[in-house]
Amino acid sequence: MNEPETGETYAAQVRRLAELTARVAQQRAEAHTWYARQCAAAERAVADAEEQVRRAEAELTAARELQERVDGEVAHLWQQLRGRLGVGARRLGDPPGPARDAAGDPVPLLRGVQELLDRARQPGELPGSTNPVLALCGVAGAVVAYALGAGARALGLGYGGDLAVGLPVLALVVTLLGPPLGLAPAKLVADRRHAVLGPRPIFVVLVAGLATTILLLTLLPR
Repeated sequence: MNEPETGETYAAQVRRLAELTARVAQQRAEAHTWYARQCAAAERAVADAEEQVRRAEAELTAARELQERVDGEVAHLWQQLRGRLGVGARRLGDPPGPARDAAGDPVPLLRGVQELLDRARQPGELPGSTNPVLALCGVAGAVVAYALGAGARALGLGYGGDLAVGLPVLALVVTLLGPPLGLAPAKLVADRRHAVLGPRPIFVVLVAGLATTILLLTLLPR
């Protein structure tokens, strides 16, 4: 189509060549512009991809650090729980792994578990429902002390002499120690319930033991 027509003048051919040259230059410029735009878009895409990779690497590093922190905290809390349960901790086994559907920040959850363990570690006072058991401890202490005193008196009467005078006095002292003696089993009850032997439980034990001691000294022969 670019071949010159027959009879076309030289000037027309030059003008036609100039037009073709200008058209080629325009197309070349458009091609360069398109290529530059494509290169710029590719560079932006590469830069965005590199930025996403850097963010992903930073998130992965933070996630690994958080995982190590959570694993360490879980192991520490699990050890505290095993120490809290004592012998029954053998059934616990290893710490549980992460749940598949778990979501959210685990740090507040671990903090809540730590608070629960701290509250569980703090012993409270024995409840009022243990008053009958505490009273039995006081009664048992008084009965044991009275039995020891009775044995000492019988031993003194059997040997006679100075023992017949000293052992009854010792027997009376031992008998009077009956109410405080009941605090020993009461302390065991408190320890089994992870509680403290506060003023009220001590009062219950001492009153029951004192009443039993007075009753034994009053009703039974000495």
